[in-house]
Amino acid sequence: MSEDLTFKPDELPDDRSLVIVDDDRAFLQRLGRAMEQRGFEVRMGASVAEGIELFKQKPPAFAVVDLRLEDGSGLDLLIELNKLRPDSRSVVLTGYGNFATAVTAVKLGATDYLAKPADADEVTDALLAAPGERASPPENPMSADRVRWEHIQRVYELCNRNVSETARRLNMHRRTLQRILAKRAPK
Repeated sequence: MSEDLTFKPDELPDDRSLVIVDDDRAFLQRLGRAMEQRGFEVRMGASVAEGIELFKQKPPAFAVVDLRLEDGSGLDLLIELNKLRPDSRSVVLTGYGNFATAVTAVKLGATDYLAKPADADEVTDALLAAPGERASPPENPMSADRVRWEHIQRVYELCNRNVSETARRLNMHRRTLQRILAKRAPK
């Protein structure tokens, strides 16, 4: 069952099974179709529970999981996949990226960690990259303002949308935080 998945980026291994788990159904469908066009055998789920069920039915050679799902964390999926198929290659996608979760994802077996909206070419490159190969830098990286905004949003969500608690954890005045939260995300 365990097949060596080291190969050149321009070729696919014999086992092309791929599970994609993301609760954004439109994105899930687009990515699924794009990955099928690239030669993968795609199965899709929209929750941690669905992802685990897909993994148990047939542990895939590849997986693409969203970090934040309605019923839990994509990191839980990495743990389960690692138990069922330690040689699988996985990529974590997120709109709420930070270094701590990126490090955790890699420690749990992810081969890469990509910010949404990642396109199919970026996902394919990450899945097929040789072990130890460095990913190329993003063509359109987030601005410093956007990174700051994403961090604030993540802490706000982790504090269950409690402004006072978020402000305390960020060492920021509550009214300043309220003004930031009222604005649109920077580009």
